[in-house]
Amino acid sequence: MANQRHTSRHYEKELQELKEGLLYLGGLTERAIENALQALLGRDSELARKVIADDNAIDQLDSENEERCIRILALRQPAARDLRFIATAIKINGHLERIGDMAVNIAEKVLLLNEEPQLKPYIDIPRMGEIVQRMIRQSMDALVNENVELADQVRKDDEIVDELTEQVFRELLTFMIENPRTIKVALLIMQISKNLERIADHAEGIADMVIYMVTGKSVRHDSSTEPKGRMA
Repeated sequence: MANQRHTSRHYEKELQELKEGLLYLGGLTERAIENALQALLGRDSELARKVIADDNAIDQLDSENEERCIRILALRQPAARDLRFIATAIKINGHLERIGDMAVNIAEKVLLLNEEPQLKPYIDIPRMGEIVQRMIRQSMDALVNENVELADQVRKDDEIVDELTEQVFRELLTFMIENPRTIKVALLIMQISKNLERIADHAEGIADMVIYMVTGKSVRHDSSTEPKGRMA
């Protein structure tokens, strides 16, 4: 019996370390987005290069989290709720790593934009950035607290980001039609907007996996689903 308790404590510690690794990765990606947007708004090429360099830490943690998942699956053979958590962790880890890649993409576009005159003041892009950062933060909070309502709010926020992406596209298209010399800069801003939209999609993907972990139901392909409550 003592040996079983000892094994159980180690197992719980492994699961907790995995959760902490995911939360730390979420924090790194959120900071990467914040820095990339600050680099854009401040035309700060040094900060943009820092975002690109810092992606190595995100990639390293992604690998460590993935190894933790594989080790737990191989050695502990989890079942039921724990198995759903591991499956969720693997998916969330992948979403976070790709969010880091999107932040790098934004930083790379910032470096190119800083070589050109600014087209216009940024209005919708910063708003999109605030929303996607909130989505990441709330999706990770939903994971920790097993909060389905919070995860569902993240899914709803994705619709707002989609609308803003369309708004940015229409505005920049008008600039390009009226003045072809703006095409290069406008296209770079469009790509930044698209990367923010993809970040929102990944945050929604994290929320979907949280709902799966808590309820056992997949909502990835059902935009009308609005689950309520939490697991007891």
